[in-house]
Amino acid sequence: MRNFAELYRMDLPHRAISVYIYLSDRANKDNTCWPSIPTISRDLKLSESTTRRALKDLRKAGLIKTEQRYRENGGNSSLRFTL
Repeated sequence: MRNFAELYRMDLPHRAISVYIYLSDRANKDNTCWPSIPTISRDLKLSESTTRRALKDLRKAGLIKTEQRYRENGGNSSLRFTL
């Protein structure tokens, strides 16, 4: 959704709209990106818990999908976000 008019008409909290625009700005041509939650929080000046709530709002609205990524050693890496 590159046209945000539809996004603004949705019944979403402002935190979710901010995070969606942030992810959209960082998405590649396949509409995926993988910023960490601390990075999103720092850049938007939100707490990490607020960022997590915003991501939950966006998943519930069907605007994003998340996929856990893993390092070679099996440890967790950042999430992959698909818009």
